[in-house]
Parts: sequence; C-alpha cells; structure tokens
Amino acid sequence: MAEHSNGGRTALVIGGGLAGMLAVTALTGHVDTVTVVERDRYPHGRAFRKGVPQARHLHILLSGGRHALEELLPGTVAALTEAGARNLYLPRDLLTRTPAGWQRRFDERRHPTLSVTRPVLDAVVRERALRAAAGSPTRVEVLEATEVIGLTGNADRVTGVRIRARDGAAGARAERELPAGLVVDASGRGSRTPQWYAALGRPAPEEETVDSGLAYATRMHRPEDPDAAPDVGVNVPGRPGCPRGAAYVPVEDGNWLLTLSGVRGHHPPTDPAGFTAFTATVGDPYVHELLARAEPLTPVHGFRDTCNRRRRFERPGALPEGLLVLGDAGCTFNPVYGQGMSVAALGALAVRGTPAARGGPRPGVAAEAQRAVARAADTAWLAAVGADRPYADGDGARAGLGERLGTWYLDRLTVRAAIDPVVGAAFRDVVCLTAPPARLVTPRVLLRTVLLPRRPALPAPPAVVEPL
Repeated sequence: MAEHSNGGRTALVIGGGLAGMLAVTALTGHVDTVTVVERDRYPHGRAFRKGVPQARHLHILLSGGRHALEELLPGTVAALTEAGARNLYLPRDLLTRTPAGWQRRFDERRHPTLSVTRPVLDAVVRERALRAAAGSPTRVEVLEATEVIGLTGNADRVTGVRIRARDGAAGARAERELPAGLVVDASGRGSRTPQWYAALGRPAPEEETVDSGLAYATRMHRPEDPDAAPDVGVNVPGRPGCPRGAAYVPVEDGNWLLTLSGVRGHHPPTDPAGFTAFTATVGDPYVHELLARAEPLTPVHGFRDTCNRRRRFERPGALPEGLLVLGDAGCTFNPVYGQGMSVAALGALAVRGTPAARGGPRPGVAAEAQRAVARAADTAWLAAVGADRPYADGDGARAGLGERLGTWYLDRLTVRAAIDPVVGAAFRDVVCLTAPPARLVTPRVLLRTVLLPRRPALPAPPAVVEPL
C-alpha cells in the first residue's frame, strides 16, 4: 500500500454496508486509518434502509460464509443468534424438493446456515466491526450521507476519491478530494467503478453476464399456531419443467419469510391475492398448504435485478495500483441462491491474508488481493451460472461442450444427492462454499453418481431425521 508523506498508511472504503464493514474488518490493525464513505444515513436501531434494495427479502449465510465471518469477527455468529437469527443445519433443517422428489433429512451437523433479516445482520456486523476497530490501532471514520463521484489518480494508480455530501445546508454539496493509499470499492451491484475508469484513461474491465430473467417477491408471515408450524424451512426451487419456486424460512421473532420466484413469463405477482395464488403453481403444494395457516405481516416486495455479472478485475492489467474491488461490486450473483453475503465474507477474509491488508508497499499487492477475492468467488459463480444458463438468452445462453457435459453430470449428481449420503455430503460441501468443485469428481462420488442406478427421492416432505 502506498504511504503518504506523513508516514501514515490510509485506506478508503466506498460503501458502508455489509461488504464495506467486512472490508474495514480485513484492514483493521494493519493500516493507520480507514475512511468509510456511505451514501445513506444509518437507521436508528435495526431497521430497513433505502440503500439496500434487497433488504426485505430472504437472506441466508451459508456455512462457508458463516465460518469466514466468525474468523473475521469472532463472536458475531453468537451475537446474531442472540439477536434472533435462526440456525438451520442442512439438510436436516431445510426440506428441499428436488426434480426427483423430496430430499432425505440426513443429520450431518456439518453445514449450519444462518437465516436472518438483513437489518439485523447489517446492524450486528456494523456494531461489531466498529467496536473491533475502536479497540485496535486503526482509526475508522464513517462519512454518512456522502457519495463518491469519481476516482482520483491516473491510469496506473488510484490515489483517492472525489466526494460530495448528499444532504445538508446550501453549499454542502461542494466536491472535495480524499486521498488514500488504498481504495476499496464495496459499493455493491450499482458500482460505478467501470464508468470511472474512463476518467482515469483506462478501458472498463471485461464483463461476463448470465441473466435468467428471474424475478422474485417476498412477504413476511407469522404462523397462526406456532406450535403447529414446521420447525424447519422449506425450499422448492424452480426447474426447467416447472420454472417457479418458493422458499419459506424462519427468521427472528417467530416470523417467516416467503420468497416466490420465477423466470421470464413466470414472474410472481406483487399484489397480495396474486402472490398467494402463485404458491399453488410451484413444484409442490406443501408451501401453499402452510401458507393457509399463516398470517401475512407485510406488503409484498418485488425484486428483478437478478443478473449474474462478473467484472474481471483480477485479469492481468485490469486493475490500477491502489484499487481493490470487493463483494457485489466485482461479482454479482442471482440473489435467489443466497450466495452473495457468504462470498463477500470469504473475499474479505482472503484480502486479510494478503500484503494489501498488511500495508505491503511493493507494486502489485492490490492485484494479488484481487486475485484472492476472485478465487473466493469462483465456486459460487460456477454454481449460479450453471443453474441459470438454461433460462438465459443471447450470449449468456451459449455454453461450450465442457460446460454442457458438466451440466449433465451435475443434473445427475443433484438427483443422486437427494438420496445418497456420500454424494449429498460432497454436494453440500460445494454448495455451502466449504470445498472447491473438485470435491464433486472424487472417485467415490463420481462412481456413485455415474454408475449406480438413480432412484426416486421421497414422494412427500420427510418427517423423520436420519442419523448417519
């Protein structure tokens, strides 16, 4: 990291949401100062804020992301649980309807997944990140209601940002520059770094997109009789033969979030009656039956920006010195797969282990950190685009021979995973981001997937947990 003439090592983080606070945590103790520039004002308490458009929808932290978050901020998982987050062990605590039938409930106890509303998650992580920074040599300043309007520097090096206030008295919107040895873009899927590249005299990074055209809608409910409600979540994902899905998952305070999804031509309605009627058209009637015994608590909230988009900042020459891109600003997933927060945590953890976080002064440290961030996203990217490719059009619909063979194998493996504890364990290791895709082609898993006959999964949601 570049050092300023006063000897201080400085970093600036664009965006004070989840990815931004994880970036602060990765840098804490390794730099002298971190300035966070956040467009919004944080709400009082644990409330929704405008700058998180997905906040009212279902959020989960996969076991890989959960482990990364706990390593970055020890004690955070316990704090989230104390705040009401629900711990669901996969596959025991999530009833899943596969194309072949219902998945068996193996009691693996290997993949705890957190289900929590976004305001609680953001608030707990922010509180703990800032508290950890306050107890370290790093000074952290948060500029709320302030927006970054450009990068400073040149094509070879970013030296800071240009900012302006978003509210306040007359004249408060005057622009000013903030210098920094490292700028971290954690501004989310709306990142403007590719556009800001032009002012630096750089071409925008290469970009890959796969868009299934999926939209989803969410409403919060409370079971009329909590004692009669299932003690597990329910997941009925869409599939080519029935491209409509539903996920009904418990969150804090005894409430449940129901998210309905569908690809082009199958978007869930956002009016209350249409939303409820849509639940009868997904791949199994179980969710519709549960909804008949639940009271809606909120309006229906829709979301349509679900394109998978990857900006290849990690490729040679794509990143100037002094810049790092983290989270959705670099790699955005279809949110319906619940990967984004986990990948942000894994990316921040990867950054903490590189010279960029430790203030290393040599050239190329930001590029090295960016490659580590990209590696942390690889497994989730392959899973998301593989699932969405069958529904995509245009360039995103074309898959090479290798990907087509991989899709055939994964389709077969997914069906096998619903009934086979060996294949299922490997499948969940990869889906939960605790193992690379190579885990799916070990000899034992490959033989059980390809050679053993495929049997149907269960015909109804399983009530029995099966010990291993």
